[in-house]
Parts: sequence; C-alpha cells; structure tokens
Amino acid sequence: MPNNKPFNLIVIPDDEPVVLKTTPLAEKVYDLAETVEWHTTRPLTDDETINLIKDADAVINIRGSVQFNENVLSSCPNLKLISVWGTGVNHVDLGFAESQGVWVSNTPAYGAPYVAEQALALGLSVGRQIVSNHNRVVGGGWTAGYVNEFYNKTLGVIGTGAIGQRMIELGKALGMNVIAWTFNPSAERAAQYGINFVEFDDLIKNSDVISLHIPATSESINLIDEREFKLMKNTCIIINTARGDIINEEALISALRNNTILGAGLDVFPQEPIPENHPLTTLSNVVISPHVGGMAEAATMKGLEMTIDNLESFAQGNPLYVVAKGSDHHLS
Repeated sequence: MPNNKPFNLIVIPDDEPVVLKTTPLAEKVYDLAETVEWHTTRPLTDDETINLIKDADAVINIRGSVQFNENVLSSCPNLKLISVWGTGVNHVDLGFAESQGVWVSNTPAYGAPYVAEQALALGLSVGRQIVSNHNRVVGGGWTAGYVNEFYNKTLGVIGTGAIGQRMIELGKALGMNVIAWTFNPSAERAAQYGINFVEFDDLIKNSDVISLHIPATSESINLIDEREFKLMKNTCIIINTARGDIINEEALISALRNNTILGAGLDVFPQEPIPENHPLTTLSNVVISPHVGGMAEAATMKGLEMTIDNLESFAQGNPLYVVAKGSDHHLS
C-alpha cells in the first residue's frame, strides 16, 4: 500500500502538562503521519530528547524548556521540520538547524492580548500587594499599609510587537503615561501607538513600572542587569512575561533583597520549572506565575491550530511562519 501521508514519523516529545493530545486537533496530527509518537512527560536532558526524536521527520514542540541545540539536531538525520507552539524560539539553534536543512516554524502573536493581561495582572498584584493582603486576611489580620497606584504613573514598555502594543493600550486605559523603547523605533510607529519612543536609559530611569515584551536574542540576553537596576527608581516594579534570560536573575534577586526596586511580577524564568527552594520564592516583593501568560483557553487553541497549520502548509510545499529556512529538498 502506498504511503499517502506527508510525514513518516511525527514526534511530540513534550506535551506536559497535556494541551494538544486531548483536543480534536490531535486527529489532524494522526492524519499527517504514518506514525505518531506522543510523549506526555517532557525530556530533561539532550540524551532523553535525542532518544525520543532521533528518527522523526517532523517534531511538534510544545514546551520551550526542551532544547534543540547542535547536539540534539545533529543526532536527527531525518528531521525536516520543527513546528513550535509559541512565539519564542530561543531554545532552538536556528542557525544550526538551517545548516542541517531543518525548517523551523512558530506561532507569532497567537496569545498577545492574553500575555499582556497576565503582565498587567502581575504588575497590579505587586503594586496593590494582592498576595500579601490576601494572606494577611485569611491569617486573621486586617490592617494594612498603603498600596501603590498605577494611575498617573509612568509605564515603560520594552518591545512593541503585538504584546507590547496591547500592553501600551492597557496602560493608557489605566490612565498611565506610557513610554516605550525598542531596537528599531520609528516616528510612524510612535504615531500609530500614540506614544513616545525614548532612549533606553531614560526609560529605565523614569518608569514607575517596566514591562518586558521582547524575544530572547543575543542582543537582549541580560538586557536588564545590575547596572539597569541601579538606574531604576526604588519604587519601580518590573514585569517579565517575555523570556527569563532577558533579566540577569542574580542581579534581580539582589535588587529585590536590597529594596533597590519595589518588586517584580514574573511569569518566565531562565530555568523552567524553577528549582525547588529557588531564592525568588522566598521574597515577599515578588509575585510568580508558572509561564501561563498565553494559557488562556482561546489563546491555547489558536496557537495549537497554527502549529498544526504549519505542518499542513509545509507538507503542501508552502511553509508558514518560518523562523529558520531549511532545505528546499524537504518541501513536497
């Protein structure tokens, strides 16, 4: 019987916690390959990842904690496509993937409104001391001190892609003065967003709330470091729903411990899940969530649909949302 399916083996190495396997979209995956191998416990080492995907010609990547580095990619001779559920691809060595002929696609902006909501929620939770006040009341207390308002304060947005744009809108809705910085500012975009682009240090110095919305690249790793924390107001709140590596974690912990800044709202971390007894979990001026910014049901379904669409379009010879261009030989 002839092989009528575009892929021989699709592997999902990291559907943990399960988001794709239990949806109707799973049937589409089975329709695309002769064999599908589904794993609901994510690999923790390169060797474990290699063992799962070494024979695959396509991989659906669910979790950014799974690394597709040179060691892994060089061990997968049949691999044609990695379809990433998510915008960030800093866990994939894109240059080496291209050199191996492997295509990589992602799902840009699928969860932009929802990630911005998470950023705002984290910032407000820190400023309004939601967690500590909740704990005080359920512990039998009542009296509390002042909380921090956002109205009439300055919001500094770093990165003005789809999520950053939505954060700008939310800040304005709260009556905040919004300023922004990006690697590629323009007068046209400033007019479109109704904000002013400022110099990086000016944003760091003048913002009451700083929200990060840029991808992790060689330019942005440790963009916020000890120097930047020293420039911030001691009443500043920093929010990160982008990628953990954008902030130097040791510098952040030091700034929080020493009250160099007021607090932090964090949804992302350099290592995920964060290790047990991590220093950030011991600090009262931090609110933490487990990388759930894009986990709204509507966002999840949209992102997963795009992930499967990327497989289908690749099989038709018309790859979408390409972040690494592999060999044309792999296209049907």
